[in-house]
Amino acid sequence: MGKVAVLMGGTSAEREVSLMSGTGVLQALRTRGVDAHAFDPAHHDLSDLRRDGYQRCFIALHGRHGEDGTVQGALELLGIPYTGSGVMASSVAMDKVMTKRLWIAEGLPTPRHVWLAPDRQSPGDVRAVPAELGLPLIVKPPREGSSIGVTKVRGQSEMQDAVTLSARYDADVLCEEFIDGEEVTCAVLGAGPGARALPVVRINAPDGAYDYQHKYFTDDVKYQCPSGLPAAEEAEIQRIVLAAYRSLGCRGWGRADLMIRASDRKPFLLEMNTSPGMTGHSLVPMSARAAGISYEDLCLMVLASATLDTPAAGGRAAP
Repeated sequence: MGKVAVLMGGTSAEREVSLMSGTGVLQALRTRGVDAHAFDPAHHDLSDLRRDGYQRCFIALHGRHGEDGTVQGALELLGIPYTGSGVMASSVAMDKVMTKRLWIAEGLPTPRHVWLAPDRQSPGDVRAVPAELGLPLIVKPPREGSSIGVTKVRGQSEMQDAVTLSARYDADVLCEEFIDGEEVTCAVLGAGPGARALPVVRINAPDGAYDYQHKYFTDDVKYQCPSGLPAAEEAEIQRIVLAAYRSLGCRGWGRADLMIRASDRKPFLLEMNTSPGMTGHSLVPMSARAAGISYEDLCLMVLASATLDTPAAGGRAAP
């Protein structure tokens, strides 16, 4: 693999989670004999990667300036192969509004939504949203992850505070139909026709609150993998997730989050994560383990898939 940089930390609101992911990946790669080193873009200029002779990058960054195409573009210019999706797929998948537009165009199921651009967040605009989507509904920043800035709005009186909170993290605000049912997630490895979906993970959070604290810092959430879903239902979720992954042009690995509507068991796509978490509470390692892939092997597989959008970018061929 050559000299490998594990990019972790960064400057996003998910820095703390990224440091946990990166530490796990770094240890796993070193356990398997890889010459891996921690690299925090918050403390080091990315140009140091070339100066210091790194030949591959494992991106364990989450959120802005890590998962949104910016770091991917910099690595393209440096000519250093990296894990995960390329510039365009990373950028589109990071933006939940753009992702929804693409999935809707592809005929894939995703909850109804209202996009509140900065010039559409007047009190009147905000009050009008529940009439269109119904209550309860979800308000979230479209370009954040880990449930940061997300509110479940149960009454009209809560709308303005929810929009205000979301706008702290993103100038745009996404309001989304609430799907009453079960939350599941499904990981994907590979690219194009060769991509494969891993076993579905079923998520049971206290009072349905699968928030930042429950995702990373408590053991209150219960996970089922194997999911226990009927075989046909799991297969349909995997089919939809693969279609969603391919439609965005993702590669390497990713993880889609979905809701299964209780009334008719119909699955709805919420988002695609192109740099999934690799912490002790993370879901891709859990799904991989159910498929017979250890955490260490998963890290090696992802690292082995490192590539560039343009393999000869920067005048350097991929190793």
